[in-house]
Amino acid sequence: MSRILGRKALVITLAPALAIGGMTAAAPIGAQTGSATAVASISAKDKAEGAKVHPQLVAEFGGAMTGPQATYVSAVGKKISLQSGLSNSASDFTVTLLNSSVDNAFAIPGGYVYTTRQLVSLMNNEAELAGVLGHEVGHVAARHSAKRQSAATKNTIFGVVGAVLSGVLLGNSQIGQYLQQGFLQGSQLLTLKYSRGQENEADALGIRYLTKAGYDPRAMSSVLQSLANQNALDARLMGTSAQVPEWSSTHPDPQSRVRTTLNLAGTRGGVTNRDTFLTRIAGLTYGDAPEQGYIEGRSFKHVPYKMAFEAPTGFYLINGSNAVAIGGQAGKGQFTSAPFSGDLDAYVRGVFSAFAQANKAQLNPAAVQRTTVNGVAAAYSVARVASGNGEVDVTVFAYQWDATTAYHFMTITQAGANVFDTMFRSMRRLTNAEAAALKPRKLSVVTVRSGDTVQTLSRRMAYADAPLDRFLVLNGLTATSKLAVGQKIKLVVY
Repeated sequence: MSRILGRKALVITLAPALAIGGMTAAAPIGAQTGSATAVASISAKDKAEGAKVHPQLVAEFGGAMTGPQATYVSAVGKKISLQSGLSNSASDFTVTLLNSSVDNAFAIPGGYVYTTRQLVSLMNNEAELAGVLGHEVGHVAARHSAKRQSAATKNTIFGVVGAVLSGVLLGNSQIGQYLQQGFLQGSQLLTLKYSRGQENEADALGIRYLTKAGYDPRAMSSVLQSLANQNALDARLMGTSAQVPEWSSTHPDPQSRVRTTLNLAGTRGGVTNRDTFLTRIAGLTYGDAPEQGYIEGRSFKHVPYKMAFEAPTGFYLINGSNAVAIGGQAGKGQFTSAPFSGDLDAYVRGVFSAFAQANKAQLNPAAVQRTTVNGVAAAYSVARVASGNGEVDVTVFAYQWDATTAYHFMTITQAGANVFDTMFRSMRRLTNAEAAALKPRKLSVVTVRSGDTVQTLSRRMAYADAPLDRFLVLNGLTATSKLAVGQKIKLVVY
């Protein structure tokens, strides 16, 4: 949560990062017809619209990274994008490495292609990077966003995927739809889901581009396997009582997609550039960056703001550029900020008012109550609203951090369910010693030496919880994998 003042929402369709899920059988690449082969060049209109949205989109996803890693990712992205037939000039493509701790990649019309540093860190060779970016370019080449434009008009980039707010609490009521569209602004994750057929087609196009570029097309399958393994690990680490967000769901059978892409790739080989890739991405920030704050399990700690809070048991936290999302089966929420004039009561009313105005929702919050939380002046109010599954409570709980700054939680629960009270009361200021102890993690690439095993190397991971599981997923290994002397592997270190 590096910037937590609200901004105007963007309206655009995105593809989720190789969304893991079921897929129907694909036709052989050479036999595909329709949009997969009817590729149009980048139009002047697409270029203009992409150029307009690009800076806002980059800001929404943590900003663009610079330096040798970003340059390398851009070069690979342009190489694979040229295989799409959208343009014969690499200069027509803008490939951006985003400073985000979320596994994600997407592309928009106009030649704009994106991937996050976190997703790049999960990859194990250059062909996998090219496959991910080729998949996203494939969505653009097949004009999938245009085909789903009717759905796109109902979605905006608020950051947290709409499904984080859907489910048993909201049902299909009008207020539920308002809350899904207008709640939780600015946390990086909202993407318009493509259909299974479109994901299938983008996979096939990505494999075609890999083959044309000389890469091993089986990399598409291996990176999908890594992403499925990471999603499953995330779910386990969140705990079985936590509701896993849609972007991190493995769906019924992710292995079916892994198998299908492997079958599409066939037995053709090609370049992977594993060692080059690992050497070029070494040093990437891994996980949360200092300016965004740190999430450790259910705890959030931010060094520049000197603040900390903890979500209740059974809830997970997702860090974003402008907000921290809180999710679970018993409620949803976000932590963010808004303009503050010095009047905390007015601040709370203003949050409700802005939300109601943006979503044309009828909210009648109760009188603002004042309190103190761990020495911090606070104020709160609740609005009870009818939903498809009974009444829900929308709560704003705000804190005056200093003379010019305030922060707030906005949550939704079933009426009368005070599941977030402990979180509201956990807000506190970090001590200098606590702030100094928080350190960023980075990706390190080391060479296997004699005697090294997955077990011994995993002990060097900068995690107290599940270091072996994290190490195996990071490197695409299993607990029985044998390492070869001289092999390069990834570690996450401080």
